[in-house]
Amino acid sequence: MSWVLLSILSALLLGFYDLAKKHALKENAVLPVLFFGIVSGAAVWLPFVIWSGLSPETYPSDTFLVEPIGAGQHLLLFFKSALVASSWIFGYFALKHLPLSIAGPVRATSPLWTILMAVLLMGEQPNLWQWLGIVVVLLAFYAFSFVGKLEGIRFHRDKWIACMLAATLLGACSAIYDKFLLQNAALKPAVVQAWFSLYLVLVMLPFYVLWLKGAWPRGIFHWRWSIPCIGLLLLAADFLYFTAIGQEDALIAVISPIRRCAVIVTFLGGIFLHKEKNFRPKAACLVVLLLGVALIKMKSGN
Repeated sequence: MSWVLLSILSALLLGFYDLAKKHALKENAVLPVLFFGIVSGAAVWLPFVIWSGLSPETYPSDTFLVEPIGAGQHLLLFFKSALVASSWIFGYFALKHLPLSIAGPVRATSPLWTILMAVLLMGEQPNLWQWLGIVVVLLAFYAFSFVGKLEGIRFHRDKWIACMLAATLLGACSAIYDKFLLQNAALKPAVVQAWFSLYLVLVMLPFYVLWLKGAWPRGIFHWRWSIPCIGLLLLAADFLYFTAIGQEDALIAVISPIRRCAVIVTFLGGIFLHKEKNFRPKAACLVVLLLGVALIKMKSGN
């Protein structure tokens, strides 16, 4: 399957993942929802890791084989888990307090930050179409700030918008790091996802324990079916994503905008499932934002 199709399927699953998060977080404590969602994903990979280590010759599929790696590679994957956990903590708190039809489009600006980081940190030069896309995305984001005011959200000083922006920037860093792991470090998708999922539990466990001990004011936790769905949907979306990046001709500058099109699912879910307000102006802003994302992924001469 081509990396473009894999990325599109991953985006579709990501949209449903965001809907599951919103359902799980409604009037619920953030950290236990995040922790048990992570545990659900790790629980799927743990038997594969044990089987791969104890009896690789009887393992039924090379695709899901978790090959042995060295200490340095384990450290690289632990760092990815810490990076993603930081992004998720910011993102979960923001999602709990923001409408989906605002939070989703903010996250959809991730390709913009990925390209800007590539320019500033890696010396890459976007083409004319990409620069035009950056301008369009910024204009859409500015337009969303006016729509947000209709619901009492002021983008320039709302702490939950700041949290979502922090989550988006960290997510952009993670996208660049993913390409390094899967192409430069030549790690297999199954290896990356399995150890990343397990290390996420280790990274988040201290925060969950502190929450249990009342280290800060905490909300009440309610178990919901959508909590394990968070882990399972992300597991499927990320495996398709890692498999796409692992292909030699895959371009992270194209995959990242495609994945952000998950915002279409979350936007529609916010309107039809959560009955969020101001549908028409948000839809107009979303169309402009997606146009900018499409321009970003265009190559010169195409």
